Amino acid sequence: MLNLFGKYLFLFILIVFLCGCNDTQKEINNIKKDTASKTITRIDSTKISRPVTIPKGVITKLPSDKKIIALTFDACETKTPVTFDEGILTYLTNEKIPFTIFVSGKLAKHNQVRLKELAGLNFVEIENHSMNHFQNMERLPDEKVKSEVLENEKLLSEITGKKTKFFRFPAGNYNQRVLDNVENLGYRVVQWRFPSGDPSKNISVKKLVTWVMYKVKPGDILIFHINGRGYRTAEGLPLIVKQLREQGYGFVKLDYYIKIN
Repeated sequence: MLNLFGKYLFLFILIVFLCGCNDTQKEINNIKKDTASKTITRIDSTKISRPVTIPKGVITKLPSDKKIIALTFDACETKTPVTFDEGILTYLTNEKIPFTIFVSGKLAKHNQVRLKELAGLNFVEIENHSMNHFQNMERLPDEKVKSEVLENEKLLSEITGKKTKFFRFPAGNYNQRVLDNVENLGYRVVQWRFPSGDPSKNISVKKLVTWVMYKVKPGDILIFHINGRGYRTAEGLPLIVKQLREQGYGFVKLDYYIKIN
């Protein structure tokens, strides 16, 4: 009688175990499916068949009303050498989120190894942010404006093996004269529709996330800082990305949508 009871007990335990394994496997498969679909959404599904030619002028928005966002980051330094914010980079590269970094020449010189590594990733775009990061390039003579662009272009090309095609004015300051100078060098100037406010030491993670999510619209080019001056960006960016994804947004590099002639 005891042996018979033992056999039934063993069979009962075996059935429970197998059912549990089956449920666990279902969860694993669901996670795999979810991860696979997210990977497509993150990189490829938001890419169009061909970029669009945009008339000359400052670009503050992607030429699309789709739910897409271009994440852009300024990487600059003036007097004190700085490095990339690895908290931001680790998140972006682990998630394989397409993004663009506008790099100044001074920072590039001090971060050549890391810059070369980033340029080797197919979802990262390295672009021109001037050689010395003069915050009022509109005050510079024409030849100096051109040298600020071309010297940094040469440096970045030597480091990354790629020619830059987009330019961002330091501090966003420009006038028609310097804009013409830069565009005549073959560049498209990319700014932003609204600032994220992340260089403010007084901004909190909550304020950063709330502000960006309140202002964001389809096709926006978001600007953050990745040089240690985005004081809450490493903490706030994952929350922003999560909320945008929940609203159906995807992320792209600039050259996915903007054609350079």
